[in-house]
Amino acid sequence: MLAAFASAIDRDDPLGGLKIGDRPEPAPPDGWSVISVRAASLNHHDLWSLRGVGLSEDELPMILGTDAAGVDEDGHEVVIHSVISDPDWRADETFDPKRRLLSEGYQGAMAERVAVPRRNVVPKPREMSFEEAACLPTAWLTAYRMLFTRGGVVPGCTVLVQGAGGGVATAAIVLASAAGARVWVTARAEEKRRQAISLGAEEAFEPGTRLPARVDVVIETVGEATWKHSVRALKPGGTLVVSGATTGDKPPAELSRVFFLQLSVVGSTMGTLDELRRLIRFCVENDIHPVIDRTLPLTDAREGFEALLDGSVVGKVVFTV
Repeated sequence: MLAAFASAIDRDDPLGGLKIGDRPEPAPPDGWSVISVRAASLNHHDLWSLRGVGLSEDELPMILGTDAAGVDEDGHEVVIHSVISDPDWRADETFDPKRRLLSEGYQGAMAERVAVPRRNVVPKPREMSFEEAACLPTAWLTAYRMLFTRGGVVPGCTVLVQGAGGGVATAAIVLASAAGARVWVTARAEEKRRQAISLGAEEAFEPGTRLPARVDVVIETVGEATWKHSVRALKPGGTLVVSGATTGDKPPAELSRVFFLQLSVVGSTMGTLDELRRLIRFCVENDIHPVIDRTLPLTDAREGFEALLDGSVVGKVVFTV
């Protein structure tokens, strides 16, 4: 079957190990289902995998992709939850020390077919296309958990989203705005700032700009380049939620500001199956459709990877099968 996969790991040239070609059909164990993929979305996680983060040489070749929407063996349209926990784990699966993701220990979703545990399959909303639904399980779910589970965002609060343009950031803008929060964003490119306004942000600023007022919550996925600004943007008692560090993970700690202003620095990773169901319901009830930068056939996956790597993407890149 056709798939996009990692054939080698290269920290400096991640796309050097990307291949699009034939891979074996999935052989699911008991309790798993084979999903015929209609659309799969691209995440920074896939670039990190090609650099060897979370993926080791002895697991290669590995089909990439954590996110997909498709059709199950009974003909039902479904969305895949990519966090695979131990079968005996009963709590929040993001805290399971044995959890893995599709494309980490299990072949991923950028293929004609993918095997997943049956418990990880949820109905696709009829209000969304396969391409839109394929955007939800990682970037949109990450944003949902950051905002509402970890960040405690409520109507009327002010949220700063750093690095508008990426999949998580655009999702956070749309979701927070729909929930009644005032959303401010930062982005280097003027076009990305304009796009953020069109998605629901009230104001958009260049990185590091002194804001009109301090904010209740900061959504941080950029890391080192924006960390100091994130900490200094918070009002006393505010919360910084971090789920990524695309520019580096060793920023200045700003500890004196953290303890004097009693700030909360909160980590967030992916999301749970229940949160995915709530996210889908929230999107349907508010007529929300994920932002898609471009849709490409899986045979042209390299073009999407190149766009994500050079930072020219606003929203999600989706591959159709």
